[in-house]
Amino acid sequence: MHRAPDSLRAQQLTLTRALRDPREPGPEGIEPRRLKVYQDLLYNNLHSLLSAQFPVIAHLRETGWWEALVRDFFREHRARTPLFPELGQEFIAWLAQYEERGQLPMPFLRELAHYEWVELALAISDAEVDESTIDPLGDLLDGIPVLSPLAWPLAYRFPVDRIRADFQPTEVPPEPSCFLLQRDAHDKVRFSRIDVASYLLLTRIQQIHGLSGRQHLQALAEMTTNADVEAYLVKAAGLLQQLRDRNVILGIQREEATTG
Repeated sequence: MHRAPDSLRAQQLTLTRALRDPREPGPEGIEPRRLKVYQDLLYNNLHSLLSAQFPVIAHLRETGWWEALVRDFFREHRARTPLFPELGQEFIAWLAQYEERGQLPMPFLRELAHYEWVELALAISDAEVDESTIDPLGDLLDGIPVLSPLAWPLAYRFPVDRIRADFQPTEVPPEPSCFLLQRDAHDKVRFSRIDVASYLLLTRIQQIHGLSGRQHLQALAEMTTNADVEAYLVKAAGLLQQLRDRNVILGIQREEATTG
């Protein structure tokens, strides 16, 4: 493959810098008025896409603040995806870098961005269920529960569902905000608040494979220093059943699926 001449490569880099940041000079020979057409086109498309994916963030402060944030993202971030629906994930990754350095303009901003983006992520997820490996009526205590791939437990330090222009907390509350995000049979995505115990149970089922419902619940009882483990199991068994009734837990793994 032939390498582009250094002069052409330098011209391309100058052009891309100018497209990302109008303060940068454009390549020689390109009229500023024509360059501005492309600068505005690219920025406006990005602004429109991000405003649609993050409507709450876009209205947290005056319009100029959001426009400046989009401009900073466009100038600084090097996206790794050519897909428009995944630009929101790139925006979150960019905010995470600022969060790591303690430079977020609002301490909840990265979490709020994730909360807004994750609905689209689940809506376009191509995850499928192999029903042949699941016994929908199996014993949830003695069997290995199967969490629906279209049910996502989420936890945030801040109450992201309440944040608006008139409510912007600066301190982390003592309790996290936990949610269940679920896509139903009609492809409708819904959020529901859940308690910490439900979040921990669902997260264990999602991340730790091969354990029975009883084993998961016993581990949670030990984590919460629950002295009466049997009473806790009886109560928590009802939670497992409720989750199955809501199609969050689809049943248990068939034996041939666990041994095959």
